[in-house]
Amino acid sequence: MGIVTRPQPVKAVIGVLTAEPCLLSTVYPDLTQRLGPIDFTSELLPFASTIYYEAEMGLDIHRQFISFERLIDAGTLAEMKLFTNKVEQNFTIKKPEGDARRVNLDAGYLCLAKLVLASTKDHAHRLYLCDGIYAEITLRFYRKTFQPWEWSYPDYRLPTYIAIFNKIREIYRGQLENAEIS
Repeated sequence: MGIVTRPQPVKAVIGVLTAEPCLLSTVYPDLTQRLGPIDFTSELLPFASTIYYEAEMGLDIHRQFISFERLIDAGTLAEMKLFTNKVEQNFTIKKPEGDARRVNLDAGYLCLAKLVLASTKDHAHRLYLCDGIYAEITLRFYRKTFQPWEWSYPDYRLPTYIAIFNKIREIYRGQLENAEIS
């Protein structure tokens, strides 16, 4: 019989998509109120991997990644995704064809071994958590860098994104080392 142990806390990460970067200064306070101070913000990157979001969000979509100083319990990922869905709803606009998001928030976490993203959609490589939320291991840390899987989103495979996650992992590793010293 295995011995149940408490896992290390993980680093909350959110990938933000928007065609209106001016909104970010309004969105981020909502996120920090719940998740704590932001300790990493990537540059604003052009999002050209798919046109999937253009009908809803418009053209010239950008992506930015943020991570949070406060480490969280990995078991709260579904709760985090439900929260980020509410934040998205706060910024929707009414259109004749239905509500349109102005921001899309990819909630997830990073630990030393992987990047995990939450989703409301089931698929063969996703595990059900609770309350309609699934989790997928989007990247794995292997041979000193994050590596994509066959199902990883095309943009998450980009060297620019991989470099961002490697940087966030360095911050996280430092936090774990400092916690051990304290």
